[in-house]
Amino acid sequence: MLTVVSDTHSVRGHELEGRTLQAVREADLVIHAGDFMRAPVLDAFEDEARTVRGVYGNNDDSEIRERLPEARTVDYEGFRFAVTHRVSGGPTELTLFGRERDADAVIYGHSHKPDVDTSGELPLINPGSHAQPRGYRKAHAELEPSEAGLTGRLVTPNNYVIEAFSLSH
Repeated sequence: MLTVVSDTHSVRGHELEGRTLQAVREADLVIHAGDFMRAPVLDAFEDEARTVRGVYGNNDDSEIRERLPEARTVDYEGFRFAVTHRVSGGPTELTLFGRERDADAVIYGHSHKPDVDTSGELPLINPGSHAQPRGYRKAHAELEPSEAGLTGRLVTPNNYVIEAFSLSH
C-alpha cells in the first residue's frame, strides 16, 4: 500500500492517529507532500514508516529544506507520481508540473482540502491534512494495486472514506 499525507504543521511529532497512523505503519511507501515544519517531525515519520519520500513545503524550516527537495518523482507499482507541496496556477499548472516529469498523476498539498480530481489529463491528488484540517476533514490517501491499476481512497483518521477513486494507465 502507498499512503499519502501532507500538511502536518507540527513542532512536536508526526501527529498521526487512528487509521492514519495504522496506514503509515502498514504502507510499503509513504509520500509526504510537505509542511512538516520542523526536523523532529520528519524524523518521527521516518521512525513510523518503512520508507518516506517527502518534499518540503512553504512552512518547513531550513533543516527540512536541506534534507528534502521541493519537488520529486516517486514510482510505485508501475505508476509515476510527481510530488510537490504547491504550484501556483491551480489544476493547469499542476498538470504541466506532472507532464514535465512524465508522471501518471500529481500529488500535492498546501490547501489542507482532501481532494481527488480525475477529470483532467492527469489525476490530481491532495490528501488534505491529517493534523491541521483548517475547516476540512482530517484525511490521508491510501492507494493499493488492483487488476486495473491502483484503487485509492481518501480516508479520515477514524476510517471514514471520504472518496474512492482509481488510477489506470
